[in-house]
Amino acid sequence: MKRFVRRPDVETFASEAEALTHKAVNAPFRLRTYRLLRKILLGFILVSVVNVVFSYFFYTPKIYRINRDNRELIIRYRILQDRIRTAQRSIDDIRTRDNNVYRSLFGTDTLLIEGVWQPYPDTKYAHMAEDDFAPLMIGTWQQLDALAREVYLESVSMDELQSLARNKEQLSTAIPAIWPISRKALHGDHIGAFSMHRLHPVLGYVRPHKGIDLGCDRGTPVFATGDATVEIADEHGYNGGYGHMVLLDHEFGYKTRYAHLSRVHVKKGQKVVRGQLIAETGNTGISQGPHLHYEVIRKGVPVNPINYFNRDMTPEEYDHLMEHLRETKYE
Repeated sequence: MKRFVRRPDVETFASEAEALTHKAVNAPFRLRTYRLLRKILLGFILVSVVNVVFSYFFYTPKIYRINRDNRELIIRYRILQDRIRTAQRSIDDIRTRDNNVYRSLFGTDTLLIEGVWQPYPDTKYAHMAEDDFAPLMIGTWQQLDALAREVYLESVSMDELQSLARNKEQLSTAIPAIWPISRKALHGDHIGAFSMHRLHPVLGYVRPHKGIDLGCDRGTPVFATGDATVEIADEHGYNGGYGHMVLLDHEFGYKTRYAHLSRVHVKKGQKVVRGQLIAETGNTGISQGPHLHYEVIRKGVPVNPINYFNRDMTPEEYDHLMEHLRETKYE
């Protein structure tokens, strides 16, 4: 039997040889690539560590730029604060002239806007609290906000004064500016003081006394203290303790009230002029004796009528009156 002998496959040998050769060639290349990448990574880490350490102990150009910008920011805030203070002084000067000159010329009270002096809550500035420059930033913004509120107050005041200037002649006759009764009819210095906290002599508890009490005889003539329109003319009823009373609307934010009357000589809607007889004093409502309760109301808020009497008095007479003001037992 003839024995079969397998002949070597030349193509197979060639393919295997080529594969072995490719592996032999590529293996060192991958190894070199891996080693190179590892060196690059280690170098990057080393450079980063060195940079962090260097930055901690020494200033880098970037740190220099940051510090320079921070210094410039602080300088700008300081300049802004100086400008705010300068503007504040200007506003203070305007407010002084407003209250002591302009409003005196027009005979009107100082303008008050509720809450205008109330600082904003801290929550408004909470977003700046974590900043490194928080004290400087928050303080500056608080100054700016306070200045803005004062500017608003003065702008409203100037608008009002402008309106008063256009109607100066009408205003001069409308503002309450005379005594509501003859000063000769007063019982000595018996004038009950204006007070927001007074123990009521009849009711026995503390409540505001929104006007002044002028002691006089029953039937004393009562005069309008400025040109006005009669808003209330009531000769009947209790009227919250006022008894018979007259309420005049002088416009320009002014009203006057005359209470505890015995007789009323005007009607609702009637036009009256300063010095016109409108009523007679009495003892109606909550009252312990004949007198006139007189109020001046400015923009819905009672104000001290005494401040309007100095137009009809010498400075010495006004000072004497202020010294003798006291609480009376009329009501």
